[in-house]
Amino acid sequence: MSTDHAVAEKHQHTHGPGCGHLAVVHGDHVDYLHDGHVHREHEGHYDECDRCACDSCTDSCAVCTCADCSCPTCNHHTCSCAHCGGEPCSSCVCSECACETCDHAA
Repeated sequence: MSTDHAVAEKHQHTHGPGCGHLAVVHGDHVDYLHDGHVHREHEGHYDECDRCACDSCTDSCAVCTCADCSCPTCNHHTCSCAHCGGEPCSSCVCSECACETCDHAA
């Protein structure tokens, strides 16, 4: 099964710890923010991450802070599991997460 994705421009380095770009955990991947772009690794290259589709935002879902967001790919819930201490669901990486609104929870 293939999904549509927007391949990001080529880079002179590999994103990762210490690369100089802000890293944001976003669901099942890490986004790297720089120069108005939000990149995520995908099969040996980088893709642009999803843009928020609500009417009041033009930012990436990874950093969207809209209070009235209606975008289907944004997740503004707060994690309710005992391990996370109120982290946003969009950046929860808890391996034992039981939160009903976290995308990665079993």
